[in-house]
Formats: sequence, structure tokens, C-alpha cells
Amino acid sequence: MTIDEQSITVDVDDVPVSAVYARPPAATTTIVVAHGAGAGMEHPFMTGFTRALNADGFATLRFNFPYREAGRKFPDRPPVAIATWRAVMDAAAARAAVAGRPDEPIWASGKSFGGRMASMAVAEGMPAAGLVFLGYPLHAPGKPEKPRDEHLPGITVPMLFLQGRNDPFAKPNEQLDEVVSRVGSNAVIEWVDEANHTFEVKGAKRPAAEIGAGLAAPVAAFVRGSAPVVG
Repeated sequence: MTIDEQSITVDVDDVPVSAVYARPPAATTTIVVAHGAGAGMEHPFMTGFTRALNADGFATLRFNFPYREAGRKFPDRPPVAIATWRAVMDAAAARAAVAGRPDEPIWASGKSFGGRMASMAVAEGMPAAGLVFLGYPLHAPGKPEKPRDEHLPGITVPMLFLQGRNDPFAKPNEQLDEVVSRVGSNAVIEWVDEANHTFEVKGAKRPAAEIGAGLAAPVAAFVRGSAPVVG
């Protein structure tokens, strides 16, 4: 079944950013999805991921950060990115309310930079039912001595880390395992063997949309197993 997508705009401190909203008729949970630093919301990885979630019964809202909207290459600084996350989460909650689900769980998910900014927003108090990271950038490639993890142990909502074993942003793998262990029982990591930062596997050429769609099943299972039941 094909789910209709709505192109919308979300105001971030009076600056509009583009977003795409899709809601299956029986949806009971919304997953908001942010892009990574190098590609926008219309990248095939993003569309494949969100459309597979729609097909599995989840509402989704994917969006652009302001820098991407303006055609800039360098990502927004955390205060702007966090303000964007707050605005799009509010927009998703408003859409759920219009659909008659004012108490619907709203999850925050993101590829790399987008996921890290979501976690920083939650650490600063942004409400979210949970977090899903599609390749968490624990550190810059080759610089494990400078991890970006200081805010993670303070987060108490459910968190799923989907990570490629060959991701240079998470080598050595044991470092991210230790971070997840330190966070506590609300955090789970699922390693994808042989996958890199974009979840490509050497020698197994697949379209980006298919790769993104392939991550929807473990995300759906985690969300269903973690999110509160709302009548």
C-alpha cells in the first residue's frame, strides 16, 4: 500500500524549513527522522527508510535542517539544530493531535549528525518517546580520543543504536559498546556486520533506498517493544 506524503513547512525561529509528513490510517506512533550532515531529507536512504516505516504502520516526518534548506554545506551549530528538532517534534505532535491522537508517542531518529543533534536536544529537555540512531558519530574518523558521548548517560528514554561494524565513526567498536553499557538498560546496540557509516557492505552493491528500507524492521521492532501503549 502506498501512503500519501504531504510536503509541509516548519518554522524554526521564523525561518521555514521543508518537511515531508506521511501517516498510515491506523498509525499509533510517529517517528521523526533527520538527515545526516552530507545529504538532505530527499536522499534515497531517507526516503527508503521512512517509506518502509509507513508501510509497517508508522507515521513519519522527515525534514531539512536550515543549512540544508539554504543550500549551505556546513552543518548548523548545535543551538540551531536543537531548535530545529524542537520545532519539528512540536509539528509532529500537532499532526498527531489533528488525527485524534493527542497523546501519541513521538520518537526522534536520525542519520549520524541528525541523530546526535536529536540526542542533545533530548538531553536538554526536549520531550521524546525514544531515540533511534542510524550510525551514531561517536567521534571523527581516526580520533577515538575525542568522543561525543558526554550527554548520553543522562538520557533515560529508550535508545536504539544501529551501527555498522566498519563505520570509521565508531572504531574501535568496543568504545561504543562501553558507552551504551554506561548509559544503562534503556540503551540497546545492534551491530550490522561489514557495514560502513552509510550501511553499505563491501561487495554487496545495493541502492541507497533499499539500504534505508532494510533498517526499518529492527527500528519498528524496537519501537513497538519500548513505546508506551496509548489507547
